[in-house]
Amino acid sequence: MLRSKSARGNTSAVVVVLETNEVYIVVSLSTAGDTQVICVDPTTGALRYQGKQGEDLFDSEAAALNHITNGSRYLSKSTTYAKAVLGYAVLGSYALLLVATQLSATVPGLPGGGCIYTVVESQWIKIQLQNPQAQGNGELKNVKELADLDIDGKYYFCETRDVTRPFPSRMTLQEPDEEFVWNGWLSRPFKDIGLPGHCVILLQGFAECRSFGGTGQQGGLVALLARRSRLHPGTRYLARGLNACSGTGNEIECEQLVWAPQKGGQIIPFSSYIWRRGTIPIWWGAEIKNAVSVEAEIYVADDPYNGTLQYYQRLGRRYGNKSSEVSATRQRKPGMVPIVCVNLLRYAEGKPETILVEHFKESLKHVKSTGKLGNTWIQLINYDWHATVKSKGQQQTVEGLWRHLKAPTMAIGFSEGNYYSVKQQLKECKGSIICNDDGGFCMESIQNGVVRFNCADSLDRTNAASYFGALQVFVEQCSRLGISLDIDAMFGLSASRYSEHNGRSARSLPPGWEERFDSVTGKSFYIDHNTRSTSWEHPCQEAPQKPWKRFDMTFEQFKSSTILTPVNHLAEIFLLAGDIHATLYTGSKAMHSEILNIFKEETGKFGKFSAAQNVKITLQRRFHNYMNDSSRQKQFEMFLGLRLYKHLPSIPIFPLKVLSRPSGCMLKPVPSITPMADGGSSLLSFKKKNLTWVCQQGADYVELFIYLGEPCQVSQLLLTVSHGVEDSSYPATVDVRVGSSIDALKLVLEGACIPQCSNGTNLLIPLTGRIDPEDLAVTGKSARPDVQESTYLPLLYDFEELEGEVNFLNRVVALSFHPSAMSRTPITLGEIEVLGVSLPWEDMLTNSKCIAQILELTHEKTYDLGLKDVANSSSPKSDVRGSERTCTGSSLSVQPGGSGNFVDFLTGDIVISNQSKVTANTSFGYEEGTNFFDDEFDVNPFASTSEEPVAEVNSQVEDRGSTQFYLEYLELLSGNNKGKSLNFEQMMKLEIKRLYLDLSAAERDRALLSIGVIPATVDPNRSVDYSYLLKLSTFADRLALLGHAVFEDHANASIGLEKVSGHAIDFWNISENGESCSGGACEVCTVSLLKASATSGNASLFVECSQCERTACKACCAGKGAFLLLSNTYRDLKMYGGSQGGGYSALADSSVCKSCCSEVIKHALYVDYIRVLHSLRRKGRAEKAALRAVNQVCQLEPSRVADSSHSAQSGQEQLKQLLDDEESLAEFPHASFLHMVETAGDSAPLFSLLAPLGSGVYRSYWKAPQGNTTVEFPVVLSGLSDVSGVAIIVSSCGYSSSDCPIVEIWASNKIQRDDRTFLGKWDVQDMIVSSPQLCGRENSSSLDKAPRHIKLHFPNPIRCRIITIKMTLPPNGSRSTMFNEEFDLLSLDESSFIESKPKSAQNLFIHAKRIVVFGSSLPKEMGPDTSAGLMRMKSCLDGSPSLGRFRIPVEAERLTDNDLVLEQYLLPNSPGIAGFRLDSFSVIRPRVTHSPLPSESDMKDFSLTRMEDRHVNLAILHIQVTVVQESGKLVVEEYRLPEVKANTPLYFDFLDLQQDCRCVIFRLLGDVTAFVDDIADIDGLNLRNLPLASGLSLSNKVKLYYYADTYEMGKIGSLSAV
Repeated sequence: MLRSKSARGNTSAVVVVLETNEVYIVVSLSTAGDTQVICVDPTTGALRYQGKQGEDLFDSEAAALNHITNGSRYLSKSTTYAKAVLGYAVLGSYALLLVATQLSATVPGLPGGGCIYTVVESQWIKIQLQNPQAQGNGELKNVKELADLDIDGKYYFCETRDVTRPFPSRMTLQEPDEEFVWNGWLSRPFKDIGLPGHCVILLQGFAECRSFGGTGQQGGLVALLARRSRLHPGTRYLARGLNACSGTGNEIECEQLVWAPQKGGQIIPFSSYIWRRGTIPIWWGAEIKNAVSVEAEIYVADDPYNGTLQYYQRLGRRYGNKSSEVSATRQRKPGMVPIVCVNLLRYAEGKPETILVEHFKESLKHVKSTGKLGNTWIQLINYDWHATVKSKGQQQTVEGLWRHLKAPTMAIGFSEGNYYSVKQQLKECKGSIICNDDGGFCMESIQNGVVRFNCADSLDRTNAASYFGALQVFVEQCSRLGISLDIDAMFGLSASRYSEHNGRSARSLPPGWEERFDSVTGKSFYIDHNTRSTSWEHPCQEAPQKPWKRFDMTFEQFKSSTILTPVNHLAEIFLLAGDIHATLYTGSKAMHSEILNIFKEETGKFGKFSAAQNVKITLQRRFHNYMNDSSRQKQFEMFLGLRLYKHLPSIPIFPLKVLSRPSGCMLKPVPSITPMADGGSSLLSFKKKNLTWVCQQGADYVELFIYLGEPCQVSQLLLTVSHGVEDSSYPATVDVRVGSSIDALKLVLEGACIPQCSNGTNLLIPLTGRIDPEDLAVTGKSARPDVQESTYLPLLYDFEELEGEVNFLNRVVALSFHPSAMSRTPITLGEIEVLGVSLPWEDMLTNSKCIAQILELTHEKTYDLGLKDVANSSSPKSDVRGSERTCTGSSLSVQPGGSGNFVDFLTGDIVISNQSKVTANTSFGYEEGTNFFDDEFDVNPFASTSEEPVAEVNSQVEDRGSTQFYLEYLELLSGNNKGKSLNFEQMMKLEIKRLYLDLSAAERDRALLSIGVIPATVDPNRSVDYSYLLKLSTFADRLALLGHAVFEDHANASIGLEKVSGHAIDFWNISENGESCSGGACEVCTVSLLKASATSGNASLFVECSQCERTACKACCAGKGAFLLLSNTYRDLKMYGGSQGGGYSALADSSVCKSCCSEVIKHALYVDYIRVLHSLRRKGRAEKAALRAVNQVCQLEPSRVADSSHSAQSGQEQLKQLLDDEESLAEFPHASFLHMVETAGDSAPLFSLLAPLGSGVYRSYWKAPQGNTTVEFPVVLSGLSDVSGVAIIVSSCGYSSSDCPIVEIWASNKIQRDDRTFLGKWDVQDMIVSSPQLCGRENSSSLDKAPRHIKLHFPNPIRCRIITIKMTLPPNGSRSTMFNEEFDLLSLDESSFIESKPKSAQNLFIHAKRIVVFGSSLPKEMGPDTSAGLMRMKSCLDGSPSLGRFRIPVEAERLTDNDLVLEQYLLPNSPGIAGFRLDSFSVIRPRVTHSPLPSESDMKDFSLTRMEDRHVNLAILHIQVTVVQESGKLVVEEYRLPEVKANTPLYFDFLDLQQDCRCVIFRLLGDVTAFVDDIADIDGLNLRNLPLASGLSLSNKVKLYYYADTYEMGKIGSLSAV
């Protein structure tokens, strides 16, 4: 099975699972000469690949496997050999890898090369992850169903050619047509690691070929390729007709490819014919009442033609000859694109399909009436297939079909061309040229248009009709290729004018003809006595070949004149294809297929058998459709990555990364009871997952310093519990500090509780950035002193969200573990992992394309995210309450980057705004109809689409402060009542204002408290009664799900269509603040109380309400989301997308006026919009933090795009010359500084010293502040390495005799200075004497050469992880480069330099451009063998059994406050309470909580951060325990709960033994509204159960216990053990 580089054959993939549960994917592509090893992170499931030779890149498969198993030292648990990788997905606690273990080359040799493989056998490899993410049984069931999806025989791919388009495709393999790619979602993880070719592009459908012979020696090959569209995936009764993506159910593109194989080097002629098949392109559906129903009930939507136009537009764009951009030799002039629809439905009176036929006709009239078809021309041919077969028989049915198809088929034609194996031959070609690797294709003609077949299901009748239509084309294709299928040619005869007299004698004459001879020449001539004419030519002489001649034949004539072997070969392929399509759609084989064997001699022998078989299949279909369609529909959706928010709601789109391995390390030895050589690094290794690290006896705490492999935003701490007999030996609490270096550590978590639990339990502790203590003081309980915690449920949104610091440069994590008070043994530790979000550093620093994207993003983010443009204004003077606004004015346009365009939140469409920007003289008040203050801040109600609230910051906001504007707006809303009289709508608008002003919740609360307003009084969660709160939350949650359905469907619907502008009315259209009715044609007028003139931006746009059918202006319309929430929209019709809910998406194109919307629907739009704004603020904070991090490394500026991109390319070449085949060991982001180094204000960033050579601004460099004569750089290398030396890249200004430093270097593995090894001392001043090029300014012509540098070699390589470089200026410096006072180091040019003058020592500074550490790195996780030491440590824990936990009986208990409070009353004389057991909750945290943002679609292309809301805004639960003693004394303790798998028992010991207790009260606190129940327990239309997830109930979750000796308790005690 193993192959070397020299023996490369077919692609192979080997999946290796080691005994340590590590998983590796070893891939050797047939198109490459090496082997890649892809590692699956055992915690998060993320794929890891760096492309480093000897680590994950090898010359052969054998070498790769040897590296993985460490020369067979590591045992393999399982090894799977595969032929191709088909997809990969991380699904919470599991990952699924789909591989093809057996392939069949069904089309082995395409013209021009390429082989199409059909997946014969596949395997889903289930990878268990140690991610303790909570998942419900419903999600796990869905994961299992996905792994049960039938792949075998129904999917195919090609490794070298694009087969998603008609042959031959002009596009590359990595640019497929998305409509036919079925594993796009599953292949994304491989694209993210830069290996897109390692996962094939998978198509669903059929691909087969057959060879056939014609007359003589000439033969050919025919292939049938059937590509199933993914725009409307699903099963028979759940995917019919159109959906919201303008795709029809069971839509298939078929291609018949015929070619004549030639010997090597010869021209290969070929031709290709395309047709489509699918259900009727209108909105309709069918429903079976039960499994034994005879007929399914057919029904049609109220608006059945919504999307029909887009469907035909997509066909016109794909099959028009202009779309192929060719100028073929025999191509007609570009004109109309014919689309011929052949409808095979029954249309006799009384037939249930008649309604579909009538609507089909009407749909074409509707489409033509729009005038938007362009060059597309549509023809409908109705041909009742079943009725014709029944009345006329099969043969005449086929003849009738041929008569209908003759004209359109001849008009549409097919594509013809030749393949040339040598590109030079293409120069003589006159047709369109399509080049490939060696040769190319010359297209002589291109098919223009398409024939489309349909019946009710696009199955049996469609397959038969498409076969007979393709058969006529097949014969013509063969004829054009010189492959004759005429029987006469077998006897040396060709077709003549009198074909009926082409008998055995070549001289036979027709009746009335006579042959005579000319007496002069002796030449024969022929007399036709019938017409009294003569001719020199024999009447039976060969006539010119008539194209498409068999269209005019009867069935018997066709059969008698055609070689039937190729015809039957073609029928065989169609039979197989029909079974595949039927199985995918219905779960059973095709019916009525006997007609495809009509040309065989034995036709009719098995008629009775076929009839019985059809009855059997009918019953099978009905049963499968009724019982299994919903499950199969769900499988297809999950396979495509659709509706994941519904099927797998807790699954992250972008998993976190484990940054503590494999390159992380311990900066300080971890104390242990026995000496260990690795200093504690085993705690970070997954290979040592089961270790138990025993610390020193009697330690008060254990402190660990973890150096991460990459800088990141630390998000989670994952602990694996490990202990001996005593589970109390594991720490009880942990403190966490994070920072970019040792001296920049900040406390982010203090005293987090670690419960006692069984060995191997994974505890996940969420981490946020440092929260300002002032924020904690004003936001939370202190802001609402009169409100009890238990009565407050922020179901609408988190009004009191605390924001922690976001820093993507965190590199060091310090953990302080504290022992349990009950512990009698040394502290034990298990595996420790740090998870976080890192930036794409390598691409950002070395990829020129990525650099340009970052610079563009930097330019866009120069303004503050989330701020609204505020016009100059004076103080407000008028009173405004809620929607009772009488003023009018123009709404503000948000114009990022100066653009007047807007982005629709749901479609992502860019729409041109017709609004004028507010000028500086806009004022408050009603004078002359000007806009009032609140309009300046509010949501733009009449932007062309919903706008992302991102805008330029007005100078007045900066001058006066956002807080002041917020308070003025509050005063405007409340008058003199200081916010106490605000209604719900006013509170929501106040929050919108706050978010536009970019104020945090803490800043808002400080501002409110400063004027004596309690923040709780403006909290919308408290402004409505409880029942209305539940109803409103239900609508808002439902809108979030429907919004994502709209978003997904719009994204898919855009495939194959031109980009069109979005809707004039956006998803929310929150516009009541000061926006008046336009009047005129508006028949609603719900907003206007005072007559005011309309602005030019909204005066001309009116829509019709879908409910009352009145004309409404923009101001009187509700947002698009309102229509989705109307009760009559939720009809239980399968035609509306089945389990997808796609129909609701299409209906979102309709509008509804505000008078037809209930108050709760309009308020739900407010809630969803504020949730979106909160998410935007979180994303904005992350983006700004990312840009800050980038600028602290390379300080990119948009004005220097060309400089930066050029340097990124040349820098790698310079580094290669400098290293001389050695390896750079200290490049950012894999290396960093252990301590921060003081840097001058005008210097390049400190981290630029380690940035890849060529990144950042070319002439910039780092320098220390003047007066600092000594600088020490402690550099932590990217891994344990054998270091050979250090190179210092000289700054652009060069050295002089005054500032040449003295360099000293130390090596170490830990942070203690005493453990350092001194390596040497070098005086740079001595070096510049022999290297004068190091002095003076740098010559720009040196970009192509190695940069000026000082190379310091060590006598011998030293193995270490930390290199400390100390630079010291000489005590008596005399000369240095002097700069002007306003000199900018980042824009250094030749004019910036002046004469060097002698300077005093205090004005000198240390400077350098880069520090390069070189040598050779060691394999990751390589270190001393610690197995013996670990065994000795574990033996120290062996001892007598520990005390046991026994349950304390409870007399009574009571649940209150939505089961969040549990009161347990104890019996008298109960033993003292030692602690309590809590079984972890069975809840999940959903990824989707609001309607989507456009950036969610952009993240798949490029984003600085792929950070989900859940990792910015953490949801943390606390359990508060109040012990009421007999004396009345209260003891209150609170515990922060970690995340663990559902129902895991957690034990919490009290600090002191609680004696004489009467009652214990448990109260669940924290972000309880952020969690929801498992999807199995939630109604399909809802996001969650209200008011709270039932899985958070404390019922049967808590048990009190005491400790006692297990031996003394005996067998009776085991019955009460906890």
